[in-house]
Amino acid sequence: MLFTAVLLPATEGGFTALNPETGTISQGETVEEALANLQEATELYIEEFPLAVAGRPLITTFELRTNA
Repeated sequence: MLFTAVLLPATEGGFTALNPETGTISQGETVEEALANLQEATELYIEEFPLAVAGRPLITTFELRTNA
């Protein structure tokens, strides 16, 4: 199965990784480590809570105006 990974730089360094299909979150010092940890967390989640195929998430962006 193909899953989505969203990676965000962590304030303390490294990356936080999120899988929106399952809600699993992990982290790592590098992109590769964060993805590997997210894959493991997602595999463990799916073992416990099998997924019904519901399609792929739509990922986009939006902008907010700030009062600087």
